[in-house]
Amino acid sequence: MQVGFYFDQTRCTGCYTCVVACKDWHDVPAGPASWRSVACIEQGTFPDVFVAFLSSACYHCAEPACVSACPANAISKRQQDGIVVVDPGMCLGKDNCDLCLKACPYDTPQFGAEENAGMQKCDLCIDRLAENKPPICVAGCPMRALDAGDMDRLSEKYGGIKEAVGLTYAANLKPSIVVKPKPHPK
Repeated sequence: MQVGFYFDQTRCTGCYTCVVACKDWHDVPAGPASWRSVACIEQGTFPDVFVAFLSSACYHCAEPACVSACPANAISKRQQDGIVVVDPGMCLGKDNCDLCLKACPYDTPQFGAEENAGMQKCDLCIDRLAENKPPICVAGCPMRALDAGDMDRLSEKYGGIKEAVGLTYAANLKPSIVVKPKPHPK
């Protein structure tokens, strides 16, 4: 089984509730590290403008580049659910190594502001999943733009689209994401 995320770009308003909920739940201090991010994509010129938001976190790829890039074996992929986890205590730190960040096309690996901070990232709220609860970003989204779970179930429920404005599917990594893209006016 592989778990992952669903994101409905047509519903996201860029409110950042998912980001705040994640930082709060995981006690991620204020600073550069954020396990979930929201990007605002603006295109066009007046009067033909387009705005969309992209809420993203680790996509728990089927073939994660970060795992093979890590020389300390601090990153692994769980067999039971495909969640990519990191042991920050094994990480060599941002000052000595940032190969995971360089390998990830989605800029998922995060580092705190402290000296030689260990890598941290979304773990799909494995503590909540163990209690049959959704990740905190999913539970906190007021627009219900996020869902998470078994990829087969998500694909069956929402379809098989893997790309949206601001998100390119890396076929070699196979990110665990299904999306409903915001239509781009022509």
